[in-house]
Amino acid sequence: MTRDLSQEILQLQQIVKKLRSPDGCPWDKEQTSESLIPYLLEETYEVIDAIKEEQWDDLKSELGDLMLHIVFQADIAEGKSLFSLEDALRSINEKLLRRHPHVFSESEKNETLSKEAVLDNWEKLKMAEGRTSVLEGVPKHAASLLKAQRIQEKASKVGFDWDEVAPAMDKVDEELAELKEAWESADTEHIEEELGDLLFATVNVSRLMNLNAELTLRKAVEKFQTRFQAMEQIFKAKNWDINTATLEEMDKVWDEVKLVLRDQKRINKNK
Repeated sequence: MTRDLSQEILQLQQIVKKLRSPDGCPWDKEQTSESLIPYLLEETYEVIDAIKEEQWDDLKSELGDLMLHIVFQADIAEGKSLFSLEDALRSINEKLLRRHPHVFSESEKNETLSKEAVLDNWEKLKMAEGRTSVLEGVPKHAASLLKAQRIQEKASKVGFDWDEVAPAMDKVDEELAELKEAWESADTEHIEEELGDLLFATVNVSRLMNLNAELTLRKAVEKFQTRFQAMEQIFKAKNWDINTATLEEMDKVWDEVKLVLRDQKRINKNK
C-alpha cells in the first residue's frame, strides 16, 4: 500500500527521535543546532549541484538529506522546549497565506499582478509585520556575494538604484582606481576597504544585468578549475613536472588549453 506524505514525515520524525534517544546513536545524541551547521550547508550545496547538473535521482536523494536536517533541527529545538516541527510547518503555512493575498484572499485573488508588483507587495507586507528597515531579513551569515546582492535588491525597492547598467560599470572603474591608490599607500586597512567596495560594485553590475553574482562567480571558478586540471594533464602526458615549471611555460600551455576548450564549447553549442 502506498504511504502518504504525512506518514513519511512522521516516520522520519520518529527515526530522528530514536537516534537521539538515550539508547540511540552516540553521534546523533551529542549534536547541537550549531554543530550541525557545516553538514546543513554541505547538504544544501549538494542539492544545488544536483539541480545544476540536472541529476534528478541525486536531487531526490539530496532533498531527503536536507529534510533530515530540518527534522533534526526541529527535534533539538523541541528537546529544549523551544518549538516543534509542527510549529515550524504552521509558521511557514501561515506566512505563505499571509504574504499571498492575491492568491488566497477572496477579496484580492482576482487581481492581476505582475511579477514585479508581487515582489513589491511582498516587501510591503514584511514591513507591515514589524520590520523597521527595508534591509532586514537578509541572513547575517549568508555568503557575502549573496548578501550583497540581496541588500542591493532591497535598497532598489525604495528607488535607491541606477536605472541602467552603464553608471554601475562606471562605479566599478571608480572603485578600481581608488583601490590602486590605496595599494600605493600600503595601508592594509584602506586596501581592504577599497577592495570590498570594488567587489560590492561588481555585484551591483551583476544584479543590474539580471545575473546572480554567486552563480556567476561559481561558473568562473569551475572554468578555472577545468582549465587548470587540463593543463596538469598536458604536463603529465609530456612527462613534465608542473612543480618545477616556470610561469611562462605554464602560461603557454594554459593558452593552448583555453583555445581547445573554447573550440569544444563552440562545437557543443552548435550541435
